[in-house]
Amino acid sequence: MSESTIYDMVIVGGGPAGMTAGIYAARAGLKAVILEENITGGLVNSTYTVENFPSYPTIHGMDLMKKMRAHVDSLEVEVEEVCEIENMSLEGDMKSVETDEGTFKAKTVIICTGRKPIPLDVPTECDQVHHCAICDGGPYKSKRVLVVGGGNSAFDESLYMITLGIEHITLVEIMDRFFAAQGTQDQLLGTGKVDARSETKVVDLVVENDELKAAVLENVATNQQETVPVDGAFVFLGQNPNNELFAEKIKLSKNGYIITDEHMATSIPGVFSAGDINDKAYRQITTAMSDGTIAALAAERYIRT
Repeated sequence: MSESTIYDMVIVGGGPAGMTAGIYAARAGLKAVILEENITGGLVNSTYTVENFPSYPTIHGMDLMKKMRAHVDSLEVEVEEVCEIENMSLEGDMKSVETDEGTFKAKTVIICTGRKPIPLDVPTECDQVHHCAICDGGPYKSKRVLVVGGGNSAFDESLYMITLGIEHITLVEIMDRFFAAQGTQDQLLGTGKVDARSETKVVDLVVENDELKAAVLENVATNQQETVPVDGAFVFLGQNPNNELFAEKIKLSKNGYIITDEHMATSIPGVFSAGDINDKAYRQITTAMSDGTIAALAAERYIRT
């Protein structure tokens, strides 16, 4: 990027919504750039198996995102990965997005920042706390791990870790039951390698010489505490909207998601949003792609009129 480069569209976020917007922008002959703080693909990269994406009855999430990225690259859409966004100026005819790689200016901005995992709320921090088994599970082969959460993500990722050869999983859920699909629960518990506990929360981690050694658990019904040995912790407590960069600039819902109209237009002219960051009922790969499509087409119309 040169200092003088002006884009038609800056797309903030490289998940399914952002990459779809990039594809439509390129097809419309617009000069677009995708800015992604990690690698393109978003949370789908951490999905073990996608089984509801039309044309692929079953596909690994990271493989699906590689195919989507290849499509983006085939259209020569500029992509900046591992790009830390420091500020966004969204008012006026020319928007700007300041990053550690420079400032990107454009006539329109599409925000596709999605959501980020809810962290584990304990007083002790360590490097062995993760939010993605596919990304970080490999080093724990033949070791013991803690899984926090009782929904589909916790059970699906635990099943994946079993395939990696993880020796034992202690799975805890603070509510009085698990919320994952019953079939998935049966499959995981049938491995014989999982100690699944409801009405249980993590109150602290035991760290020695910068390495996780154990987790302190508490039964919320009896207040009885127990320390269990673990080498790593994987936290699946849901996600929050990733809105820090624009929370004071764009109209948000009470839960922190961007409010848009049917064209994915936000409260600021020339600024659109798409994907999981939007206030909506259903968050799926396909709905994110739909949002990205609409946002790009609406942004194109905004530029040309």
